[in-house]
Amino acid sequence: MKPIRNSAKAVIVQDGRLLLIRLQDQYGDAHVFPGGGQEKGEELKDAVARECLEEIGQAVDVGELLHIREYIGANHEFAEWDADIHQVEFYFTCCLVDPNVSVFEGSNPDDHQVGVEWVALEDLHKIRLYPKTIGELLWNKGEQRIYLGDLN
Repeated sequence: MKPIRNSAKAVIVQDGRLLLIRLQDQYGDAHVFPGGGQEKGEELKDAVARECLEEIGQAVDVGELLHIREYIGANHEFAEWDADIHQVEFYFTCCLVDPNVSVFEGSNPDDHQVGVEWVALEDLHKIRLYPKTIGELLWNKGEQRIYLGDLN
């Protein structure tokens, strides 16, 4: 069994839009938040800043911790591929250092990454977003809890 992994994610909202990584898999397009695994000796805020440079090619200012989500692969739709994964994801509010940037080309994009795009908050329900619950919380601005547990 693999060890539990920490992952730091960026929630970048600007002008009513959310910046997301677009992936393609066997089911078509999917969207995820920029970010990735924390390295040994690295603080979470530094991990999310590094991952943004790698995936979206832009520097970010890292703000407050917004949500903590667990991902236990055996409980999700792709369990046949990642049943042994247990990841704790830390979602931070972030903003682009240069808010006027229009080019997003990371130095080390994710596997299956085909683009970076802005998605209007009101359109988040129209896309395959992982995890979809965080998109719903951003759009609905209802109950704001930090620990979300293992959710879709």
